[in-house]
Amino acid sequence: MDIPSFVTSILTSLTVFVVLVLVFTWLSRRPGNATVYYPSLLLRGLDPWEGRGRGTRSPVGWIRQAFTASEPDVVAAGGVDAAVYLVFLSSMFAILAFAGIVLLPVLLPIAGTDNALEDSTGRMPSNVTHFEILSLANIEDRSMRLWAFISAVYWVSFVTYFILWRSYKHVSNLRAAARSTSEVKPQEFAMLVRDVPIPPPNQTIKDSVDSYFRALHPDTFYKAMVVTDITKVDKIFQEIEGHKHKIAHAEAVYAESKTANRPEGTGPTHKTGFRGLIGKKVDTIEYCNEQIKELLPKLEDERKSALSEKQQRAAFVFFNSRAAAASASQTLHAQMFDEWTVTEAPEPREVIWANLPRKIYDRHTRQTVVYLIVFVTVAFYMIPITAISAVTTLEKLREKLPFLKVVVDQFVALRCFVGYGLELSRLVPLIIFHLKRKYICKTEDEVRAAWVPGNLRYNTRVPNDMLIVTIVLCYSVITPLILPFGVAYFALGWLIAKNQVLRVYVPSYESNGRMWPHMHTRIIAALMIYQATMIGIISLKKFYYSTILTPLLVISLIFARTRHARFYPAFAKTPLEVASQQLKETPNMSAIYTAYIPPCLKPEKLEDVQVFEDTQSRTTSRAPSF
Repeated sequence: MDIPSFVTSILTSLTVFVVLVLVFTWLSRRPGNATVYYPSLLLRGLDPWEGRGRGTRSPVGWIRQAFTASEPDVVAAGGVDAAVYLVFLSSMFAILAFAGIVLLPVLLPIAGTDNALEDSTGRMPSNVTHFEILSLANIEDRSMRLWAFISAVYWVSFVTYFILWRSYKHVSNLRAAARSTSEVKPQEFAMLVRDVPIPPPNQTIKDSVDSYFRALHPDTFYKAMVVTDITKVDKIFQEIEGHKHKIAHAEAVYAESKTANRPEGTGPTHKTGFRGLIGKKVDTIEYCNEQIKELLPKLEDERKSALSEKQQRAAFVFFNSRAAAASASQTLHAQMFDEWTVTEAPEPREVIWANLPRKIYDRHTRQTVVYLIVFVTVAFYMIPITAISAVTTLEKLREKLPFLKVVVDQFVALRCFVGYGLELSRLVPLIIFHLKRKYICKTEDEVRAAWVPGNLRYNTRVPNDMLIVTIVLCYSVITPLILPFGVAYFALGWLIAKNQVLRVYVPSYESNGRMWPHMHTRIIAALMIYQATMIGIISLKKFYYSTILTPLLVISLIFARTRHARFYPAFAKTPLEVASQQLKETPNMSAIYTAYIPPCLKPEKLEDVQVFEDTQSRTTSRAPSF
């Protein structure tokens, strides 16, 4: 791509982005769209319009608000995980910005004034682009100018080390502050116990767990909750909840059908067969009520069976202080490694009940298999990717399908800014919400379910960002002109992500930044790929001093190991000095215990929790009804 085409592409992308920002500004002012553009504020009981004058409703008002919002504001809105993600974006912005400050003014003139790409007549071939002239490709073999590129690799590497050191320290302090807060959090008073030994014949697993931990922690042990097989009871529970939802929907439809001419209305009906398309037609409200009456006794029986007869060899153990829970979760309890294994308890919203009873050998085997699959995928991905890319690259599509040329070309121009523009404007969620509200939603719960946005989806965001990190780092010295676009990507990403955290997304769980060590490791991996790439490329220039870059790989490994040893233990375990901070109120242990009861087993009243515990503690022959 030549310079004019490149400028056209950028201007087109920027124009589309500006249009989407203006669309966002206009649509977000309309009160009927508040649930799409400010759901986080609404769920926290805040007024989206409070204290917002005309200036804050300008097209750039949201930018000023995002910049002025503090990190505690981000934590209050999206949790520590959201704040850590923003630290990641700002760290990558800083790395690329500091790299560009040196690389752009130094390497571009050095590359642009060499002549490696000239032909035998001293002219540049027509197929050589301006970007190639300003890259490492235009440096002659064995040229002393390559020393500048070697120095640049060192500069980028040490900038990365410095920024990552500061970021890791900051995130570590952020996590410690969150774990030492005076607020009561259920997971800080519990630990997860797995690989519970088979109890004696006259004891349930619950009795065994109680007696074991009461003996080891007599002063701090509160209660234990044994994990049970809830597959059947949860299925019945979900069926009942589904029928309740259908009743509420049908009653709303029935109320709408009542008019002045037909005050009796028309009762909703449906067919009982597959997807309501076949089978006997029945009155929806009467049918669902009958189904609930039939299922309730089954639910009670399955609850009793799950609590007393289907206890699994895993449990949550609760302590009367978070320091005691932190200490116990870091203590080796049994002489045999495959018995009474303990870890810190996950947050109640994070629990996957079916995975808790898995034995230690099963867990290790699964982990090994996953690592093996990932390794094989990474190591051998080139074969299928090469075959696919041979027919699916933009150039091949343009060649084989000429009528797509225009589309293939508004794609290259738009791919940089359209994603962030659509993220900010939320056009797709807006359209879906209004369609659901008009044609599907009949109750307040259905309307709420239609606009609740979910979380920030780190599982897709972070891998995409890591890909950009790797690409920009690898090309930062080869083609320094990529750096401004990497800076723009992470700057814009930080700004829009912060706005969405403050106004839109709602966390579905909170890990207090536990993902940061994994993100840090992958940044180091991207850095080492970059360093290895530069060793190879400069070696291809027949510049034998390229071996001077080899120590960088060793330095990166040492840096990663040092950071891991210094900071990671506080992420893997909660330090006692953090857990020992005073609480602002005495914890309600019954509420903490209840937080871990699965919804399908949870008593309707808090005072019935004792019945729940007693049912787990007794044998089948004398288990009471739930």
